[in-house]
Amino acid sequence: MRYTGPRNRLARQSGIDLGLKTEGTKSHTRLLKRLNVPPGQHGVKKKKKVSERGIQLREKQKLRYIFCITEKQLKNYFKRASNRKGNTALYLSQFLESRLDNVLYRLGLVPTRNAARQLITHGHILVNGKKNNIPSYQVKIGDEVSFSSEKVAKIPYIEAFLNNNKNIIVPSWLEKKGLVGKLIALPDNSEIEKQVNLRLIIEYYSK
Repeated sequence: MRYTGPRNRLARQSGIDLGLKTEGTKSHTRLLKRLNVPPGQHGVKKKKKVSERGIQLREKQKLRYIFCITEKQLKNYFKRASNRKGNTALYLSQFLESRLDNVLYRLGLVPTRNAARQLITHGHILVNGKKNNIPSYQVKIGDEVSFSSEKVAKIPYIEAFLNNNKNIIVPSWLEKKGLVGKLIALPDNSEIEKQVNLRLIIEYYSK
């Protein structure tokens, strides 16, 4: 089941910015100020010792929240990755990073992955010139991703984001020209590893 509660609570619980709020907004600013303060009415309190399994669970939950996916989806991605010969963590990263909603986010066309999901499900996104309303669609090398029309870029929150974030650094496995993006290579796990420990997640599902 996908989480629908307060998003800042998830970030404070994880202790990192999960990218669930648009940068520069008041809500995001409040989050950064209280990122190290755990959620709950008691605020900062003595932390209980967390077991090894508990640490693995936290990393797994962080990955779920970052990519806005359900437990069932993440488990299926892990099964597909573990059935391949080679680096399971790398394959898991490739499945997650290749999702259409994530590609839109990495290209800097939307402020959050949730915003990407909304545009996709409403039919505002094209893949190779055809409408695609599946956020989990696996973008392939050579696929072009774009808005369905110029009107989409004029949606107030999208227009404001694009105007204020013109210098976003796009990952090396993506190519961006204006409002059109293209997957030019298989994704790596460098961006994910900055936020979560994939080894712990692999260990969690392997038991």
